[in-house]
Amino acid sequence: MPVATPDALDLSLDEIEETTRRCLARHGAADSVAAEVARAVRVAEGNHNRICGLYYLESYCLQLESGRIDGHAEPVVNVTRPGAVRVDGRLGFAQSAFAAGFGAAVSAARSNGICGMSVEHTHTCTSLGYFTEQFARAGLLAIGATNASPRVSPPGGSVPVLGTNPIAMAVPDGDGGIALQFDFSTSAVALGKITMALAAGEEIPLGWALDSDGKPTTDPGAALAGSLVSAGGYKGYGISLMVEILAGAMTGCRLSAEVPPLKTTDGAPHDLGQFYVVVDPDSYSGAGFYDRLAALGESISSQSGARLPGTNRTPSDPVLVEGPVWARVLELAGD
Repeated sequence: MPVATPDALDLSLDEIEETTRRCLARHGAADSVAAEVARAVRVAEGNHNRICGLYYLESYCLQLESGRIDGHAEPVVNVTRPGAVRVDGRLGFAQSAFAAGFGAAVSAARSNGICGMSVEHTHTCTSLGYFTEQFARAGLLAIGATNASPRVSPPGGSVPVLGTNPIAMAVPDGDGGIALQFDFSTSAVALGKITMALAAGEEIPLGWALDSDGKPTTDPGAALAGSLVSAGGYKGYGISLMVEILAGAMTGCRLSAEVPPLKTTDGAPHDLGQFYVVVDPDSYSGAGFYDRLAALGESISSQSGARLPGTNRTPSDPVLVEGPVWARVLELAGD
């Protein structure tokens, strides 16, 4: 287990969440909005998902100051058809927009057996699984999709036109918990791993990216100037296109090719969309769903070293945070 050192601090999730909330409020987020985003940062850090945790906080704060994110946006929820929930995030945070529409989506899925929920015109949602797992804890199966700025070129090409385009799925266990969950980019690797390798002066493995000439590279700088590749070649490319249609076209928001850089301080708002398919298992196979789910889990967990994704995951608390990262967080909080 990692041990605190002069370069890394042991911090409780409560302290991380509360300090994050103060940072966001100090830079222009409404209290309720800051609380929603801080909760998402807490969960990411507890799951050791550094890319979607404190790593993003400076960007959030600076973009609140510049006006790129509207920290006081009040989402508008519309349910014009029984199984269709639409949330206009009004160029604010995705976390608060999702929270505004969550209850309507749960109600619609339970009433109709299934619903689609679009979260429209928001800042990047960072961890997509953070949202699908909330549906699972409410007893609903959820599949989520979102896109991002263009980083991935199509097979045979070298010009980025797709985002890393993550897809997530969370499955309820029937007892208020999560039986299975995954959240991964459809690119060979998440963009944050490239930027973190660059910052650390490390090479990246072959197969992650191409340089600007379309040649495989181990140089993270060349990768950022070039493009990432899809996971699994044409198969990942097809899934990425599916995500693009759901997140961009279905929500009426930007396609990846139109999305401006995500972490720069200034510029146009992200104007991104997320789309969720939410299903109530009780409306279909009912108890049989959980019987089949248990049988599936047993067929996998009975093999030594194998497990369903997302199972047996317990958030760490406290967690180790790099000293320079926490120093910047305290600076943003005004401490």
